[in-house]
Amino acid sequence: MNRVTRRLVLAALAVLAAAPALAQTKTGTSMGQFLQIEPAARTAAMGGAGVSLSEGLDGVYFNPATIAEVDRYAGTFTHSAWLADISYDYVAASIPVGKFGCAYAAVTSLNSGAIDVRTVSQPQGTGEQYTVSDVGIGLGYGRQITDRFSAGAQVTYVQETIWNSTANSFTVSVGTLYRVSEHGLHIGASLANFGTQTGYNGRDLRITYDNDPSAHGDNGTLPGEVVTGDFPVPTLFRLGVGAPFQLSPQMRLDVEADAFHPSDNTESMSFGSELVYGRRFAARLGWENAFQQDAEGGLTAGAGFNSQWQDVAFHIDYGWADHGRLGNVSRLTLGVGF
Repeated sequence: MNRVTRRLVLAALAVLAAAPALAQTKTGTSMGQFLQIEPAARTAAMGGAGVSLSEGLDGVYFNPATIAEVDRYAGTFTHSAWLADISYDYVAASIPVGKFGCAYAAVTSLNSGAIDVRTVSQPQGTGEQYTVSDVGIGLGYGRQITDRFSAGAQVTYVQETIWNSTANSFTVSVGTLYRVSEHGLHIGASLANFGTQTGYNGRDLRITYDNDPSAHGDNGTLPGEVVTGDFPVPTLFRLGVGAPFQLSPQMRLDVEADAFHPSDNTESMSFGSELVYGRRFAARLGWENAFQQDAEGGLTAGAGFNSQWQDVAFHIDYGWADHGRLGNVSRLTLGVGF
């Protein structure tokens, strides 16, 4: 296992090292951008660096292998007032299956709210309103292969809706996690949103047209339909290393660094830290999108509280992220396990 892991890490590092020579910005060339919004407030406060140190349901977005160690029923909910008053929600639940590992389901929702329809001739609005909404429904499974190595995968149905036009796709995410020692170095890798290309269709794309505007007396309202091109989903490869450091019997420091290779942007890195006191209180600080071309912001911060009542464990996490000229974003995550 050590030999296999070493080779995988070296191969991934070689890919990341060679990528900048051929890198080019492809921002805006893929659909399903909401799939790249980190749902967990804990990891978002750590700069989005979560492929190796995130745990359980809060970690499956970054690495499906993190679900492998969950041995209880659990649920988590995240809400965020995203940029431009867009509403973002994420809910996930785990279902342990004994010695076979653990399964989970996750639903992601992004909604713009009502937007006035404006045209060139009616810039103040036509009286109509439309909405933009995105939904992702995922099913995943993870299992510990050995006491140090685990793997997981997730299949997600993705739908984007703009008024009466929609685009649908399926994606697959896979991940692995290797612990060099129980309280030592963690190495994680994941490939997220590997899926099919798709285009939009719906009644908003139906039009009438004049086949020959220069001719008189012909039918100038022929029925037609606009055909859009096919767009890929935003595939993302993550590779991360992290380690916990026991500073005292009551205090632990977790640090992690992740490297990102996206299909629709330039490469970047994220760094995160978490200071835990008494297994109950946590303070977090991070930096995301380091070295990314034309990145906005980068600083992240947050805090969390964990507790238990009888057999029920729960946690509350808050995450804040600076997005430069776009403003800042806050996330709140509530989790429970029983």
